[in-house]
Amino acid sequence: MSFRAKLKTLFTAGKGIALGLPDLAAGNDPIALFGEWYRAAEESGMLLPETMTLATCTPAGRPSARAVLLKRWGVGGDDGFVFFTNYGSRKAKELDENPFAALLFHWPILERQVRVEGPVERISEEESAAYFQTRARGSRIGAWASYQSEPLADRSDLVRRVREIEQRFAGQDIPLPPFWGGYRLTPELIEFWQGRLNRLHDRISYRRTDDGWHTERLWP
Repeated sequence: MSFRAKLKTLFTAGKGIALGLPDLAAGNDPIALFGEWYRAAEESGMLLPETMTLATCTPAGRPSARAVLLKRWGVGGDDGFVFFTNYGSRKAKELDENPFAALLFHWPILERQVRVEGPVERISEEESAAYFQTRARGSRIGAWASYQSEPLADRSDLVRRVREIEQRFAGQDIPLPPFWGGYRLTPELIEFWQGRLNRLHDRISYRRTDDGWHTERLWP
């Protein structure tokens, strides 16, 4: 991070800690507020501000969580929060069995968190294919090569598998694997958390209703 970026980050964080979150009207759009916070995270110079924790759950109620990357989010909430994975992975299997999940964005340098909850569904094959073509060739090869979440006896097996895929698609474009694609979480709940002094943090919750978003302030 550059010295200028550090100064900007310190100013942004200090402003949030000192002033906190204002009272927000029920008609305000949480997706727009997320956009403001996301851009602030990008401008802060932190590494991979698009990183988010994805929590899924089995039908029996056993949770699991992992970090994934946000690849797209929509204006007005219609498009939701989109991420990609292997459909054979543990998270994908859990989402297929229990199509609800939670996301957590944590931007510690700004003392901010955003929690998102809602139903999840696969995006279309066309959408997944369009995104897949934007990935570097090595990443596309990796998507084909990995039996994600399955036991791997030795890393040499992975290296061998990558070489096989490289040879298979040598001199040609690499298409979307039939076992790989995107998911979209449509937000039903979005909570914004701003760190404040003495752990008296600000929390604003937005819950989707038939009439729009219901907003309320929460105790820290």
